[in-house]
Amino acid sequence: MHLGRVGDSGLEFEEVHRFPNGPVQTLGKLHWDILAIYREIHEGLRRAATLADVRSVGIDSWGVDYGLLDAVGELIGNPYHYRDRRTDGVYDAVIAQVGAAELYARNGIAQLPFNTVFQLIADNNRVAATTLLLIPDLIAYWLTGRRVAELTNASTTGLIDCTDTSRPAWDSDLMAKLGINPGLFPELISPGEPIGDLLAEVASDSGLPDGASVIAVGSHDTASAVAGVPAGRRPFAYLSSGTWSLLGVELDTPLRNEQARLAGFTNECGVDATIRFLRNIMGLWLLQECQRSWGVSDPTELLDAAGALPPRHWLIDVNDPSLLAPGAMPERLAGACIRRGGEAPRTPAETTRCIIDSLAVAYLRALDDVRRLSGRDVEVIHLVGGGSRNQLLCQLTADACGLPVVAGPAEAATVGNLLLQARAAGAAPSGLADLRSLIRHGIRTYEPTGPQWPWQEAASRLGSPGANDLTRRT
Repeated sequence: MHLGRVGDSGLEFEEVHRFPNGPVQTLGKLHWDILAIYREIHEGLRRAATLADVRSVGIDSWGVDYGLLDAVGELIGNPYHYRDRRTDGVYDAVIAQVGAAELYARNGIAQLPFNTVFQLIADNNRVAATTLLLIPDLIAYWLTGRRVAELTNASTTGLIDCTDTSRPAWDSDLMAKLGINPGLFPELISPGEPIGDLLAEVASDSGLPDGASVIAVGSHDTASAVAGVPAGRRPFAYLSSGTWSLLGVELDTPLRNEQARLAGFTNECGVDATIRFLRNIMGLWLLQECQRSWGVSDPTELLDAAGALPPRHWLIDVNDPSLLAPGAMPERLAGACIRRGGEAPRTPAETTRCIIDSLAVAYLRALDDVRRLSGRDVEVIHLVGGGSRNQLLCQLTADACGLPVVAGPAEAATVGNLLLQARAAGAAPSGLADLRSLIRHGIRTYEPTGPQWPWQEAASRLGSPGANDLTRRT
């Protein structure tokens, strides 16, 4: 959690609270410990209140996951984690009923097995539910008492029709086809709109002033991260690099043709009626899971050792569906190498090099496809999120893509979140480009070194990335 201020030197912010957050397994099911998350949010609010006169709060999180409320507004169980396997086979059943092309033409969302629409089908026996709230909307409800659905996150559900970006709406016709109750879904609101003042009990507990409000930001963290890209006038692609990697461009209208579907691209709503046209790529989750297996918390030595190894020797398709679930990641990466006819990495450094090289190749393939499909020129890549601190990843991305990589800010989602709050308070410019001009810190540029053709050759060896790789869990 961060506290932000806008002044003469642009946006400044400081971290006031950080806490771990991960899945909890019970009886073979993966859940989020949502009450622990809420408790830690309160702790962050209390710490912020001791440092400043806080005027507003903005909430962003990951997409697709949700909580279900009963008739009196209480939560029905812990929300499921999107990596839970209860959706296995659901994609095939839905596609048999609706058809992949028709579904994409309606929602423009890449058809991944954890999308909310597929989770809801798996949850269809939870008949007591009367309201569905995505994770940031659930937190906002507990803080304000108001039930809403912020648009950028709602668009990840696969249940929004964004044909008219000025008037997106829940797709009740699709819900009817799939047997989903449209009454579960609350009012849609856009980033920048007020959700409501903090409840008196929340303000009292946290020490925040009366009248402090919750503002709808880009509540999908990628939407906030893209808003937090320090883009200038050059045509750019963004790469939000963290547990997942999201590479794409901003569009004015969605691209929902068959070419985009088959290439695995998604159209998610962004800040100020933009469309985030992007590909979901398995990200630093692969390294994080390996570190967990090895008992290594700091990857610095691994990355240094990996940087000294030969490039492109161990390569995999990072969206191999066998890599989606947690556990035994080094062994599964080795298996993915062998299945492609390559040599398996044997040491942690070799496995780390396999991950970073393979991510760079995945970024090259996504960049080539986004240019081809959108017709957009790209002269620079803005790499934001935690991956911007990974110097090896940033340099190899520049080398593979043959473009300068502007890395940072690492906390881009925080930056985008705070900028939307500042604008709502009248403390920042209204236009997205002018908002981005306030981002002046934590940025470094990596120029390509060496020829690009070896990376292009490596990408060709891996073949074309499929649209639905991640639907085929093994």
